[in-house]
Amino acid sequence: MSLIGKEVLPFKASAFHNGNFIEVSEADMKGKWSVVCFYPADFTFVCPTELEDLQNQYATLKDMNVEVYSVSTDSHFVHKAWHDSSEAIGKVEYIMIGDPSHTISRNFDVLIEEEGVADRGTFIIDPDGVIQTVEITAGGIGRDASTLVDKLKAAQYVRNHPGEVCPAKWKEGSETLKPSLDLVGKI
Repeated sequence: MSLIGKEVLPFKASAFHNGNFIEVSEADMKGKWSVVCFYPADFTFVCPTELEDLQNQYATLKDMNVEVYSVSTDSHFVHKAWHDSSEAIGKVEYIMIGDPSHTISRNFDVLIEEEGVADRGTFIIDPDGVIQTVEITAGGIGRDASTLVDKLKAAQYVRNHPGEVCPAKWKEGSETLKPSLDLVGKI
């Protein structure tokens, strides 16, 4: 069953953020756009490259009123240890949520039960707490955060312009479409 159009389910979790431990819940994802980025585990190989790439886009995302949450089934203590010991992860300024109970990973349907880790899943959530995009990739395939920026711009545009949609490869400022009977068979 697709999570598109579904509200984020309730959760409470501990997280590491800018040198501190904080509490995070689904309520924190309301009132602004959010990206929730699941990854399998700290102290691994593909994960730090993805999280560093996401950090490289973080200022742009913040300017777009987007908060980023990375999530793995490790604890917030492990996130801190990884942050303190990895050059790539040491750059991370966004919130790193620990999900050792697997609640959040189950809520977003990314938990690999037999391994106790999450798939690589990326979710864009609107200011109402409703999931607008879902992307799941295999464990060995790293994600590119620059494509996330484009997807967020499209999601924000569609939300702010009812009746318009963004075609493939849409970039901010490009033409959009207004679905109508006149377009059927002409695209």
